[in-house]
Amino acid sequence: MAPDPNRTAGGASGSGTIKEEASSKKKVENEDLSEEDLALKQQLELYVERVQDPDTGLQKVALESMRQEIRTSTSSMTSVPKPLKFLRPHYGTLKAYYETMAESDVKKYLADILSVLALTMSAEGERESLKYRLLGSDGDIGSWGHEYVRNLAGEIAQEYAKRQGEEGQIEDLMGLVQQIVAFHMKHNAEPEAVDLLMEVEDLDMLVKHVDKTNFRRTCLYLTSSARYLPGPDDMLVLDIAYAIYKKFEEYPNALQIALYLDNLGYVKDIFTSCDDVVRKKQFCYILARHGIAFELDEEMVADDDDRETLQDIINNTKLTEGYLTLARDIEVMEPKSPEDIYKAHLLDGRASAGASVDSARQNLAATFVNAFVNAGFGQDKLMTVPSDSSSGSSGNWLFKNKEHGKTSAAASLGMILLWDVDSGLAQIDKYFHSNDNHVISGALLGVGIVNCGIKNDCDPALALLGEYIDKEDSSTRIGAIMGLGIAYAGAQNEQIRSKLAPILNDTKAPLDVIAFTAISLGLIYVGSCNEEVAQAIIFALMDRSESELGEPLTRLLPLGLGLLYLGKQESVEATAEVSKTFNEKIRKYCDMTLLSCAYAGTGNVLKVQNLLGHCSQHLDKGETHQGPAVLGIAMVAMAEELGLEMAIRSLEHLLQYGEQNIRHAVPLALGLLCISNPKVNVMDTLSRLSHDTDSEVAMAAVISLGLIGAGTNNARIAGMLRNLSSYYYKDASLLFCVRIAQGLVHLGKGLLTLNPYHSDRFLLSPTALAGIVTMLHACLDLKAIVLGKYHYVLYFLVLAMQPRMLLTVDENLKPLSIPVRVGQAVDVVGQAGRPKTITGFQTHSTPVLLAAGDRAELATEKYIPLSPILEGFVILKENPDYRED
Repeated sequence: MAPDPNRTAGGASGSGTIKEEASSKKKVENEDLSEEDLALKQQLELYVERVQDPDTGLQKVALESMRQEIRTSTSSMTSVPKPLKFLRPHYGTLKAYYETMAESDVKKYLADILSVLALTMSAEGERESLKYRLLGSDGDIGSWGHEYVRNLAGEIAQEYAKRQGEEGQIEDLMGLVQQIVAFHMKHNAEPEAVDLLMEVEDLDMLVKHVDKTNFRRTCLYLTSSARYLPGPDDMLVLDIAYAIYKKFEEYPNALQIALYLDNLGYVKDIFTSCDDVVRKKQFCYILARHGIAFELDEEMVADDDDRETLQDIINNTKLTEGYLTLARDIEVMEPKSPEDIYKAHLLDGRASAGASVDSARQNLAATFVNAFVNAGFGQDKLMTVPSDSSSGSSGNWLFKNKEHGKTSAAASLGMILLWDVDSGLAQIDKYFHSNDNHVISGALLGVGIVNCGIKNDCDPALALLGEYIDKEDSSTRIGAIMGLGIAYAGAQNEQIRSKLAPILNDTKAPLDVIAFTAISLGLIYVGSCNEEVAQAIIFALMDRSESELGEPLTRLLPLGLGLLYLGKQESVEATAEVSKTFNEKIRKYCDMTLLSCAYAGTGNVLKVQNLLGHCSQHLDKGETHQGPAVLGIAMVAMAEELGLEMAIRSLEHLLQYGEQNIRHAVPLALGLLCISNPKVNVMDTLSRLSHDTDSEVAMAAVISLGLIGAGTNNARIAGMLRNLSSYYYKDASLLFCVRIAQGLVHLGKGLLTLNPYHSDRFLLSPTALAGIVTMLHACLDLKAIVLGKYHYVLYFLVLAMQPRMLLTVDENLKPLSIPVRVGQAVDVVGQAGRPKTITGFQTHSTPVLLAAGDRAELATEKYIPLSPILEGFVILKENPDYRED
């Protein structure tokens, strides 16, 4: 420190006391500068001397001038402002002098300037800028410029962490944080304000500082950063976003956060806070799409007629009407036959010759293809053909199937009449008079499928299926039990629990009945953490004998248990502890299943690592727990795009290094990650695996090709599957899988999606995910379950089927056709100004189809949408300020 004063004195007065080389260096430096710069430099050096003058008046004037120089200097973005550059050598001098000064206003003034100089000069990690800021005057910090405020915010975060560790006082820091947040919020730097408040753990302050102009961008940043925060911080962040949306009466957004948090109390608050009935109708459409059971009461909607209308929307009774409106608009009402899908005429001769092999298996495949393709249209060419002849031709197709094939055939009628409860029940009724148990079983399942996602006050499904639960014949019981699981998924219906729970502990009940009961209870109570159901399933698992534990269907029991905790994270821990006491044959299987279900859709990195660890072990042939672990990776990582891409890469590695039982599951995991979203790299991987030497890997890959293309009519996948159908024309099992995949690709003639995520990939529908996961777990043992006599597990996919449409309606819920722009969604989080949210758009008039990753926006100002996200049913109200040109 000592030579510094001499150096300044020497520099200013030009005396020869400094060593030769220093002065020659100085000369060279000075020669490089322009005259203005040189003048500025000498001016500043003079100020530095004056500051050290004993006369306080002089000091004050010098500081004021220095301050003016620093503030008014502008620099290019890439260089340090000139005054700061020239004051650099004097930083130490001023620091040393500051220490010797007595307390006074001038001292505070100097501290302010030192704080700014520290911006470029202090050593890394010293936090001097903050130190002097706290010692300085309480003036406005914003006037020193953005960069200064940003640097301060960074130093505060470090200082806060240090003081928390030492349990020091933090009041002085919080005062500064207040100022910085206010400054950021005024200057469109909401993300920086949020980041700072997250660092100092005081997000509540945000609610005071947001206003009408910036609350949307603030909340957008909050909700999108929540995905990358560890728990419980993510929930806190979303709570704040909810509070802000509610403060500005942006109820639809608040509702989506309430659903994400799975907080029905919040949902109720939103209904009670909002008094506009039309807006409430829009809330109901959002709830119906998410698929949770929700009862409105007088407090939420006072008027009885309104409440009935709204409850009807929540109960999804309007879904079939909207779906058929879309179908008519796109002109795809014409029923399609399986042959229209197979397009055998495009292949060479040998494949069509092979079609006569194993006709019962082929007819069964055709049944599924027909059901998937005509799902929800109410008419097809196999099952609903009007009966001209006396016997009725729909009966004919039914009897082209063998025993359990008839179950799937009869149930397929439910799929064709999907969501249309009244006409569905009327048409299925005739099968109840059959004397073939398989047909009755199919009819029961069909009733469940028709009612899927539709709630009805008179509970027709429960009334019809309830009588058959305790019949002698196990196929009939399974039909009824599975039907109830599909019809009441997510309803948490106590009446059904009291009927189904006793079956689990019935020693005489066959294993398959018990397995399907566990799944149905898991679906009805999905994500509810219900203790009683968990107990019943745990006891059922403990009662299984050694030989039964080896059966493929036993794997559905742990899954039923896992579904109870779907996405509920830590709540599973108590049950996971109990599962450690199970027979070692199933212990690990149960562990993996519980873990993967509990963290499904959370994107929790640690859990993905844990599951990958289990997959890296090379085990004996008998171990089965790696299958659910591989699926678990996909279930956890599907939460956000980044994790999804990384999971795809990890799965590629598992393919190269993993044992056979892991390879069987990898295609299914890929199918889940990109469900109804055919990414080219995944498509290529699956195409390669569909020719694998191991037939189970090939079958899983073929089914997954169907899943990633589900409802997209993707021409490339359709072509691959056609080629596979001729490649495998002699192998009945693989051909069956190819047919199923062909049906899935053309799901609902391309109007449906299986993606459990909706609302711009923000919300995850628990029942939809549960249906897909159940079907995938069954596919872990394709040969025994899907190719055996339990092929109807494929119908669990109906839980995830949703129209991928945007249908705009007016305030009286009548369809309105208006122009919308549909294009690829762009992520605009934290961008300045008003960036475009879609790119490469086309303008269509509604109703329109939305592919994966698409977003729509209105192309007219005549109407205002009541939902911020244009998906599904959106109510439009007329814009009062609109003037026709």
